[in-house]
Amino acid sequence: MLIHIESLLSTSDPLVLVFHLLRRHKKLLVKKCVSSLKEEDLKGKKVFVRVDLNVPLDHNHNITDDARIKASVDTIQYLMKCGSHVILASHLGHPLAKDPNYSLKLLVPRLSEPLGVTVEMANDCIGQVVEDMVSNMPSGGVLVLENLRFHHEVVQNDPEFAKQLASLADLYVNDCVRNAYKPYASTERVVDYLKPAVAGLQMKKELHYLFEDVSYPDTPFVGIVGGSKLSAKIGVIDNLLDKRVNHLLLGGGLIFTFFKAQEGSVGSSLVEEDMLGPAESLYMKAARRGVEILFPADIVAANWIAACAEVKDDIDPFEIPDNWIGVDIGRKTIDRYSQVLDSAKTIIWSGPMGLYKIEKFSTGTKAIAEKLAGLGGRGVKTIIAGADTVAAIKKMGLAEKMTHISMGEYACLQLLEGIPLPAMLALDDDPVEKVVPEDESDDDHC
Repeated sequence: MLIHIESLLSTSDPLVLVFHLLRRHKKLLVKKCVSSLKEEDLKGKKVFVRVDLNVPLDHNHNITDDARIKASVDTIQYLMKCGSHVILASHLGHPLAKDPNYSLKLLVPRLSEPLGVTVEMANDCIGQVVEDMVSNMPSGGVLVLENLRFHHEVVQNDPEFAKQLASLADLYVNDCVRNAYKPYASTERVVDYLKPAVAGLQMKKELHYLFEDVSYPDTPFVGIVGGSKLSAKIGVIDNLLDKRVNHLLLGGGLIFTFFKAQEGSVGSSLVEEDMLGPAESLYMKAARRGVEILFPADIVAANWIAACAEVKDDIDPFEIPDNWIGVDIGRKTIDRYSQVLDSAKTIIWSGPMGLYKIEKFSTGTKAIAEKLAGLGGRGVKTIIAGADTVAAIKKMGLAEKMTHISMGEYACLQLLEGIPLPAMLALDDDPVEKVVPEDESDDDHC
């Protein structure tokens, strides 16, 4: 059994247990989208939209990456065209109190540009002044509420605070995927007081690519999973095996836990001793499911994690010298993985192939990224998930060549694990859309 009941019951977070037990109920993720609401449903209506405007800023408060703002534009414009009064709510950073350094006022000019209107800004997210501003909004107007996290009640999922937010509007749209994995007042509790409650276009897109396309992939279907720790990706690997991915290509630090489980000599490479048993279970499950797991045939090793480190190429991953560390996949592995990818129709990638932040250890990650960029141009569906993988793709300037770059970070990994997210569960179900049939072979799960 891959996920042991004892380990779930011992968790300090009861939601983890609940979500793992809900993994099979995929129909819970089939949610209504704002696009199902037409002009007659939205014209003149006040719409509370939870967006993700939590963009990175430099020390001069300049936006260094506006991808999250751009991702919110489609939903906002749809509502504007339908004549809604669009009320945007978001957080920025993790302020401990009201702090001008975390004010959403810093983002309003950048948001106004793609919308083609002057976006108004409130001095708070609740209260009489905000209510007055909402009442005076024109049809198609956009108002940004002040940082939700200036009120600690939002992260406490406080019902009274949620009720105050809900009182501003007639219906609710959630387009913030990144914060869907925890129950907050603005993403989960507010739905108790505001209906209908539907997914925004960005959230629906994430559900489409990370849920539907994983469940109904064009085949051959190839999964690429990397990253440093197996414990962080075991749920993703497990779910891909459930979907009977045709090939699973592994890289990153997590491979050394597998090699150690097979009694390989991994030097000083990262190994999670408590994951040796689950690693063995994955081997057995893949064999039962008829899934080919490919491991690196060669790796790059270094004597130190630094740009000045000495490096050895073409190392057998089962015979890493003492005190040396595996830091990247080797050239033979890159060629082998590339051949498998050439036959794919759908590819999911989550996790770098090595320590990509150090240039000399980034060859594998770059090679896979460039390969996928080329395949995307040939009509292969390439889906990128996870903060580190997305960051690597963006650093190489290849994001536009991928089919989908997830904005969900940790939340998207939970989706890839098949775990329902609180903010998504709270939204209205869509009885029209197809649901994923239950997997009849549940022998690998608690």
